[in-house]
Amino acid sequence: MNSIDRRSILLAGLGVAGAGALAACTDASGTGSGNTLVNPSASAVAAKEKKRKSTGREQKLTLTAASARIDLGGGVMPRTWAFDGRTPGKEVRLSVGDTLVAELSNQLPDKTATSIHWHGIALRNDMDGVPPATQTAVRAGSAFTYKFVADAPGTYFFHPHVGVQLDRGLYAPLIVEDPKEALAYDDEWVVLLDDWVDGVTGTPDEVFAEVRQGMGGMHTGDSGSSGSDGMEGHDMGSMNMNMNMDMGESASPSASASSGGGSMKFMLMGAESDLLGGDAGDVNYPHHLINGRVATDPDVYTGKPGKKVRLRIINAGGDTAYRVALGGHKLTITHTDGFPVEHQEVDALLVGMGERYDVLVTLGDGVFPLVAVAEGKNANGLALVRTGSGSAPKATVRPKELDGMIMTASQLRAADGVRLKSAKTDVTHEIKLTGGMEKYDWAINGTPFDMNDPEANPIVIEEGQRVRLDFVNDTDMWHPMHLHGHTYQLGAAGPRKDTSIVLPKKKLSVFFDADNPGQWMLHCHNAYHGEAGMMANVAYKA
Repeated sequence: MNSIDRRSILLAGLGVAGAGALAACTDASGTGSGNTLVNPSASAVAAKEKKRKSTGREQKLTLTAASARIDLGGGVMPRTWAFDGRTPGKEVRLSVGDTLVAELSNQLPDKTATSIHWHGIALRNDMDGVPPATQTAVRAGSAFTYKFVADAPGTYFFHPHVGVQLDRGLYAPLIVEDPKEALAYDDEWVVLLDDWVDGVTGTPDEVFAEVRQGMGGMHTGDSGSSGSDGMEGHDMGSMNMNMNMDMGESASPSASASSGGGSMKFMLMGAESDLLGGDAGDVNYPHHLINGRVATDPDVYTGKPGKKVRLRIINAGGDTAYRVALGGHKLTITHTDGFPVEHQEVDALLVGMGERYDVLVTLGDGVFPLVAVAEGKNANGLALVRTGSGSAPKATVRPKELDGMIMTASQLRAADGVRLKSAKTDVTHEIKLTGGMEKYDWAINGTPFDMNDPEANPIVIEEGQRVRLDFVNDTDMWHPMHLHGHTYQLGAAGPRKDTSIVLPKKKLSVFFDADNPGQWMLHCHNAYHGEAGMMANVAYKA
């Protein structure tokens, strides 16, 4: 049974009780650990929302999640799930302090439940979009209205938080503008990066069904369906990737996904990256997109030479870090995950899943490739910047900047205005990242997260505390670790972020102020690692 069906059944089983449990205005709920936790519907959550600086303006919209055939360019027209029939969805843009009122209408097929998580926004807990922890999932044929104040400017995006729906086409940028913006520039270009499988070689659910068997299942062929070690199946996958483009939901039979092992259609072998400390990713994607376009038929930004442009770069991918460069140009990093940093000039950026970077660039004269190399995967996304005459470069172009100066988040410093005030740490939690590819048993502190019981093993904090999280990566892979409802600071003076790359066998310490009561997911933003169990509940004590 796939993850979405499993969770839909769980939620249907909760029925009225589940809905009531979240709707009832009890302030607290018990856990097996003896702690009483703040409920998402608690009065403390509403009280915090009242304190947010608000303009009083509301921006209303409806987002319809439904099956759609989309055009990725180059004749690639898969059937997927999308908001309002397009991928990426239409940009949502607010001014800081505005209230977003967004109705999600769920028209997904096969009785699929869904939600929307507003990635990076420190919002009220009951609007965070994480079923069943913060709300009951939105059932097919029904609707749910998200309403919250967006009180921090920056580059964000939104996507579902159910199963591996993140790896479909249900995502869009969310930009919160600052009327007092200190940066001077002439134009903006929002750049969404994504790795694409859905409706081309299979679905994300088929991918997860295969990878969750782990390398052990692959090598042994434990279904008895293959006498090989699975490697031939892996090679065949790339040969078959362009067949059956128009077959609809499942471009191919899912026999390999349900047979219990042996065949490797989606699992990627030998993806290595020095920048990521080794193994770069799990999944073989047929396409890498920039703004919903394949590299052979790219999105084009048209501008004028000498103009200064702000690029808002968002990695909406499921399993791919991107190395990003603009041929013939330097990039000046100004923000990461919405928060300003001391400006740094670089040749290229490394952007993990869920991370965002804002950069300034002064445009040259001609046609220039914006390349997003799928780190360690020998593939890339492409968009073009056109300011003058010239022919477009090849889809596989590799500008020299990709091998130039790359600055990772840990080398950046928070701008003065957003650096955390010096304070004594009140509580330290070790967040041990555990598991591996052999059994695909990704977890935090050795315990896979159980969506059926989200309060089972909470990481308990109290309002007003300065919290330190020590990410200790015991695994052989990198993990982009995302905390909901807060931004943390890397070390004593590093950047403010909500998603950070933790390299294999390394430790990363981050700090944040517990100022947003509720229950908040902390998880790997690799869609498949998170769904396998690398997730925890950072919960406020009532």
